[in-house]
Order: sequence, then C-alpha cells, then structure tokens
Amino acid sequence: MSAFRAAVEARDVAAIRACLAEDVVFRSPVAHKPYPGKAITGAILAHVIEVFEDFRYVRELVDDAGHALVFEARVGGLDVTGCDFLVLDDDGLITDFMVMVRPLKAAQALAEAMGARFEAIVALAAEEG
Repeated sequence: MSAFRAAVEARDVAAIRACLAEDVVFRSPVAHKPYPGKAITGAILAHVIEVFEDFRYVRELVDDAGHALVFEARVGGLDVTGCDFLVLDDDGLITDFMVMVRPLKAAQALAEAMGARFEAIVALAAEEG
C-alpha cells in the first residue's frame, strides 16, 4: 500500500494508475452508483487530486480485508476528513476503492467541484480506456 500512498502524496497520476487493477470498482462518496474500470477510476483520481487542497494522509489501518487510509484536506474552503477503503488482489493492485468523507457540507462542495469536471473526467477516461 505504500506505493499507492506515495503516489497520491506525490500527486503522480501515472503512479496512481499503476496501482489500479483493470477491473477496479470506484465507489464515490457523492455518487449513487459505482464506477467500474481502471480508465474511469484513474480519471476520477486525476481530477480529485486537483480538487482537494492541502491533502494529506493522517492514518493507515490494515487488516486481512484491506486497507483504510484516513485523510484530511480542504475543498471549496471547507475542511474535510475522509477515508479511502481499499481492497487489493493477489498482485497488490486495488480492486475495490471506496471513499467516504465528512462533514456533509464538505461532501456537497466535493460533489459540486467534481460534478463541474464530469465531462472532462469522462473524456480523460475515454483517452485512457
């Protein structure tokens, strides 16, 4: 997991994508449906690292079921706390990526910021896919 964490902290989109399995499923904190596939997940992550300001992981939890990376950041001038819940395959690639964030007002700001980028996210995913 240190490779993914290091990639995010370095804001290295190529290294982030390299940590994703082809069949990864991304579960957004602000969308009702999951997003399947490496291309769309990579595109979402490429944009969200631009939306989050002062992003930092503050805690890492690991057990047999997966990893939880707790983070703090700012979005739209609001403090946000969140957690990336990750499930890995036998090769160490992320197969399930669920994000949760709080408080509600910050989650709404995140939804607005990412919604404004949705067309660009889809276009980037098409380029990568």
